[in-house]
Amino acid sequence: MSLESHELEELKSKIGRDPTSTELQIVAAEWSEHCSYKSSKRHLKMLPMDGPLVINEKGYDSGVLDVGDGYVITAHIESHNHPSAVEPYGGAATGVGGVIRDILSAGTRPIALLDGLRFGDIEKDQHAKWLFKNAVTGVADYGNCLGIPTIGGEVEFDECYADYAMVDVAAIGFGKKENLIKNHAKKGDLVVLLGGATGRDGIGGSQFASDSLESENRSAVQIPDPFIEKLIIEVILEARNEQLIHAMKDLGGGGLSCAVSETADALDIGIEMDVEKVHTRESDMHPDEIMVSESQERMLIVTDAEKLIKLKEICKKFRIDCSVIGHVTFDNKMHVKKGERTIANISTDVVTNATLLDLPSKKPLYLENLENSKIFPQFSDYSEIMLKLLASPNIASKIWVYSQYDHEVGIRTVVKPGYDASVLRLDNGKFLSIKIDGNPKQCYINPREGAIGCFEEACRNVVCTGAKPIGMLDHLQFGNPKDPEIFWTFLESLKGLTDFAKDFEIPCVGGKVSLFNETPNGSIKPTPVIGVIGLIDKKPLRIQKIDSDDCLILIGNTKDELGGSEYSEYIHKFIGGKCPAVDFVESKKNMNAVLEIIENDLIKSAHDCSKGGLAVAVSELCMTNQIGCTVSLENISNQQLESDKILFSESHSRYLLTFDKKNLQRLEELLKNNNVTFQVIGKFGGDSIQFTDNSTSIIDLSVDKAHKTWISSLKEMVMHA
Repeated sequence: MSLESHELEELKSKIGRDPTSTELQIVAAEWSEHCSYKSSKRHLKMLPMDGPLVINEKGYDSGVLDVGDGYVITAHIESHNHPSAVEPYGGAATGVGGVIRDILSAGTRPIALLDGLRFGDIEKDQHAKWLFKNAVTGVADYGNCLGIPTIGGEVEFDECYADYAMVDVAAIGFGKKENLIKNHAKKGDLVVLLGGATGRDGIGGSQFASDSLESENRSAVQIPDPFIEKLIIEVILEARNEQLIHAMKDLGGGGLSCAVSETADALDIGIEMDVEKVHTRESDMHPDEIMVSESQERMLIVTDAEKLIKLKEICKKFRIDCSVIGHVTFDNKMHVKKGERTIANISTDVVTNATLLDLPSKKPLYLENLENSKIFPQFSDYSEIMLKLLASPNIASKIWVYSQYDHEVGIRTVVKPGYDASVLRLDNGKFLSIKIDGNPKQCYINPREGAIGCFEEACRNVVCTGAKPIGMLDHLQFGNPKDPEIFWTFLESLKGLTDFAKDFEIPCVGGKVSLFNETPNGSIKPTPVIGVIGLIDKKPLRIQKIDSDDCLILIGNTKDELGGSEYSEYIHKFIGGKCPAVDFVESKKNMNAVLEIIENDLIKSAHDCSKGGLAVAVSELCMTNQIGCTVSLENISNQQLESDKILFSESHSRYLLTFDKKNLQRLEELLKNNNVTFQVIGKFGGDSIQFTDNSTSIIDLSVDKAHKTWISSLKEMVMHA
């Protein structure tokens, strides 16, 4: 790892001398984009990060939300993109392990995982298939070994990710508020390294993740060991219960360099450590290697001499290595020794405060005419097009993915993968609903509206379970920020997320920025991924089987917004058109109305309209319930729209509600009282998915044929060359 020439001169100026080799490595790790956020940090402050349920404590690597009755949940999202592009199994697995330790560092037990995965065109690209299969296996194996359920996520395929892998993992933790680690330290406290041995894997990982991926650097990819991580979880939680931990941080990007310096800086202390005290996997490791190794399954703990005795006993019980590597000082320095010889002695303020960049931004030229619409040919029958969409990689069922995950272990999972959002049972009688969403196609066309749409879609998904959104996680993934056009898309996405979060009073409780995501063909599309956490005070919506004569209501407005839709890009190979835009007032009214309807137990199910539009959303209801439905298009839109726009527009803020017709009057009254746009658009029955326009059939597709296509397409794509 190395600093740029101007950074080296800046470091020399700050410390008043030439840095040692070890100091150079420490600072290079901490000043990397991956660790310092030097391109984005000044802008991230615009996001709202406080709220009535938010608990802010110094030094936490995860967000904390108060869910009542003395309980908290923790949440965080991380990525392992560069490593997964080189070695997808290990990269994805260690991504899971890292975010779990972020949850653990607050003193809470990890209870659930969600993954967001993005790859190239698996219909044409064998390498994309290889990356996809192995990344899924990596996520599955690590989570399953730990006994932590992977309860949901999303998968996206796009040519912009050719020869690349985007692996995002979110984790949820749960615990008692009184058991949160209150990070603190006093002079003379001991600094302990606990967990796996330090090796040469992962050296330079933070720098590797802060540059464009131009070559395979397998030495920067960490090696996973979920069995050690499982034991570490139990060690930490038992030590927490015994109140043995003063402060704690996991070792992620930058290894000891970042963990030690960031801990010291957060607590306003100094730390003196000895690299010879670090338990290593290889006896001939250089001190610089020890300091920047990103070997996995390691935690840094601050405790005192008396508590150390008990901590070592717990570690011995679980056969986990535990080394005292240093002690706390009050000189606010990171003092690294090798035996008696000092190899680094530098202010933590210098290490942890890279100079923030003020990068230029410029609206990309490609956006000039991108939202110009294209008139697509109209068909008298869209049945074959529907089949093509149901078989497309982005719409086909993801059961092949989530069936590899143990999503029931821990017996908290109430709503499993495959529905709008997943739901967990909490010990205080409440329920937690979680969903992550992204849409690079729409974010490419309009970065601001696209990002807002991702956020709103995640909100809709948790609302469909009966949950009120209480917090969000954002993962902002873009190309090279030094390109003004790319940086503009980052800023626009961030501004959109900020506007929505403030208006809906949903605080950002954690996140990640991942830049320099580039492929041989250029930058990825803007890829913000948004996780929304919702709380259910009483009970989630109990999804009931749809019966014949049950009815279907559409809430919300369908608009001329085919830009970035699967219909536009997959069927017509057209990139462009008007991107769906969220009307904040309409969105809020519709959310509140759906929550009130669920609370009054008036419906059998709720489902949002998103990828593929109305036609796909209705088909999903039919296929999962093995029942037909007849839908009339005549009164769906308040605009005069062509049939394909009504069928496939991906306009936001729309919900499909299924209900027993005896509840129609009460539903209509409630919806009118909430002043929302709605229509009764169909009735269930028979064995065909039917759409009519002015009494003329435009889709007539057997449920069985649709289901076989939808359920098997992705697996067939992946498993067959």
